[in-house]
Amino acid sequence: MLNLRKLFIDVFDPQPGETAAVFFDLPHGAIADTDAWRQRRAMAARWHAALSELGRERNFAVLPPISFEATGMNNGPLPTRGAQEESSIALEEIAGRATLLLALTEFSASAPLISWTKRFPQLRAASMPRVAPEMEATALAADYAHVARSCERLRARLARAQSAAIEFSSGDRFHLDFRFREAEMDDGRLPRDLPPPRLINLPSGEAYTAAYEGERDVPSLTSGVLPVWYENEIVRLRVEKNRVEEVIGGSAAAHVFRDFLFLDPARCNVAELGLGCNPMARVWGNVLEDEKAGPHIALGRSEHLGGVTGPESFREAGNIWHEDFVYARNCPIQIKRLALLDSHGKAEPLFVDGSYLPELEIGI
Repeated sequence: MLNLRKLFIDVFDPQPGETAAVFFDLPHGAIADTDAWRQRRAMAARWHAALSELGRERNFAVLPPISFEATGMNNGPLPTRGAQEESSIALEEIAGRATLLLALTEFSASAPLISWTKRFPQLRAASMPRVAPEMEATALAADYAHVARSCERLRARLARAQSAAIEFSSGDRFHLDFRFREAEMDDGRLPRDLPPPRLINLPSGEAYTAAYEGERDVPSLTSGVLPVWYENEIVRLRVEKNRVEEVIGGSAAAHVFRDFLFLDPARCNVAELGLGCNPMARVWGNVLEDEKAGPHIALGRSEHLGGVTGPESFREAGNIWHEDFVYARNCPIQIKRLALLDSHGKAEPLFVDGSYLPELEIGI
């Protein structure tokens, strides 16, 4: 069984005088409950109890658990109010008081939580969308000192590159432009003195960069065919200048995804290249863990990662969306080759036939 006390100390190192909070979301209306969601709420209660025990030992406060109605969308805006001990409370009031926030949610709250950490400089947050108890024996149990070393090696390579050339197992090819962007990492460490952005996913383990979206006078060079796994089949997206211009094909899945993407042009934005590197992560259809097992590419909202597509870019709040598509080993679509390119077009191989190069010491 995962030693939660050790995990909290290794990852958060909470100090005397801090205030910690645990968030979870609730089904309501047309957003139906599931067994996995019920297990996550029980997990949130168990983590809250372990955090409270550590708080008594280390002399920091842990607020009663806070719930709120689920947003129904990944990275959409959080509701203004939630509940604490059966009383209504403003969620931003909690954000303004807390120094550490753990969000065990059904729908990802990463983007709005990053916005909170910018507005409330005392706050740091761990976003855990669709976290599952099974992860306590896999990615959550990783040696995060090892994960941090792998993250830094990948971040350094992203930082000195300007683009990536990708060949997928499907035969499709894609070029991703990340000029004018900063490479970042989520290495599973969230101490109080961490510089911005003060948010991690748990389980952690990735280096990442936002895609260049063409907001300067220089067009984005992101282009090619991006295959995504959608409704149990490959759907191909033709991308030009960092935007999905066409959903190729006439299958039912292609029609559904086309309607979803083109409902709002901001959903067509290529948002991110992520390089997952948690050696304990397994691929089983849960994106939170899958994306820590290898490369992934996201569409939609990007401002929380260093891009420019934020909530104001969408036609309405209900359309806000950010989704990762994972290409790690054991995924239906994998990356066959990924090379990073410098400003002169010189290629540095990074990922070949489902694995990072051995010298990266990632071990996945």
